[in-house]
Amino acid sequence: MAKEKRQIIGEPMTDDQVKVFLDVQAPADGTSRDLHVLVTAYRGLREHDFERFLGYFKAAGLDLNATDLQGRDFVALIADQRNAEAYIEAINSARA
Repeated sequence: MAKEKRQIIGEPMTDDQVKVFLDVQAPADGTSRDLHVLVTAYRGLREHDFERFLGYFKAAGLDLNATDLQGRDFVALIADQRNAEAYIEAINSARA
């Protein structure tokens, strides 16, 4: 039986907890590491924590415009997700 993932709502994340997403390694299928890091952070962080993460992402010299093997960037990959709007706004702001 799989363990349930405990959802933490309302507890603030520390900077170290947000930065841990920078250490994600891309799969060996040729996926852009930078894009994989962004998507993993999107899946694991709340909106305001994702905004904070983007500052660390940029400071680490990672590419906000990274694409997958089909040429899709972060926005293209998440655009059809129901809660994507705030994340798209955050990355567009970070790109500016």
